[in-house]
Amino acid sequence: MQETREIAVHLIQSNRYQPRLNFDDTSLKELATSIKENGLIQPISVRPIERGFEIIAGERRFRAMVILGYTAIPCIISKVDDTQLAEMALVENIQREDLSAIEEAKAFLVMIENQALTQDKIAQKMGKSQSSVANKIRLLQLPQEIQDAVSTHQITERHARALLAADPAERLGIFNKVVGQNLNVRQTEALIEHHATEPKRKPITKGITRNLQIAVNTIIASIKMIEKTGIKLDYKQTDKEDAIEFVIRFKK
Repeated sequence: MQETREIAVHLIQSNRYQPRLNFDDTSLKELATSIKENGLIQPISVRPIERGFEIIAGERRFRAMVILGYTAIPCIISKVDDTQLAEMALVENIQREDLSAIEEAKAFLVMIENQALTQDKIAQKMGKSQSSVANKIRLLQLPQEIQDAVSTHQITERHARALLAADPAERLGIFNKVVGQNLNVRQTEALIEHHATEPKRKPITKGITRNLQIAVNTIIASIKMIEKTGIKLDYKQTDKEDAIEFVIRFKK
């Protein structure tokens, strides 16, 4: 059963499962202007909670009304549980195509962790394929800097999915090239393929093992013992990439 009435702004809280991470100020001001000129065409949806009400759908409309200085807002009151709350908030944003791929992925993950839903179940509820849900969630394996770039539309979801194929240690470096050179998806994939097939330089091992250090110390101790017998010599120790080299010169 639903009820429609005006509710004081200070009694309304944001949706705890709100999937949108970024609210564009310019877009909110444009919505506020539209509401000022045309009125609020559709009330926001809320549910009763212990201390007031929680938004089910209509977060942007609520924020725009606050910008306009409203102290009370028309609301449709519904009784829904946490699972329904998360689903309804996500569905509204997906249907409006307002969410970034990262925002969707995080919302799916919340539903898996908090509501114990499977990827298949989420896919059914959202009208998507299971592979689409899985691919979105995989994006959360990327470094935060890349996730932020997807959320702010600096790169596309297809760019991000391509970066998943890169060596994790090389992802940020490749990402910086993609952004710096404004590469499209095909160019990004080619760059990743180049990195994958490029011969890797043998890493320089810093330091030496304990056994090798014992051997080095033994050689140096032997040199010192020879010097104590009165034999004149010079030696030079050189640390190379794959060896430690000793050159010993005995004076005649």
